[in-house]
Amino acid sequence: MNANEAAPDSATDGVRMWLVERTYSDDEQNMVILTYATPDGERYFRKERSLTSFTDVRDTTAAVDAPPSNVGTVDDPDDRERYAAEATRMANAHDPDDVI
Repeated sequence: MNANEAAPDSATDGVRMWLVERTYSDDEQNMVILTYATPDGERYFRKERSLTSFTDVRDTTAAVDAPPSNVGTVDDPDDRERYAAEATRMANAHDPDDVI
């Protein structure tokens, strides 16, 4: 299997997703939204994290294995292309457990 394939993790049956975007929420203070996508850009997974303090350390990894029930479809062609490019770049540059 190459870096451009969305691999299910045999231990968890998750879908391998690569970090493609990190944004701060406009609606909630101290909220970070992490977006992960498959290397083909067709599926995405979002994680929301509350930043409760400066000492609150939670690692963000290059990839996650997302539960299939929590994976969405990327409908916008521009987003799909952008996610595909960034997910592929991350997959080629990092191991899944690399802290970003």
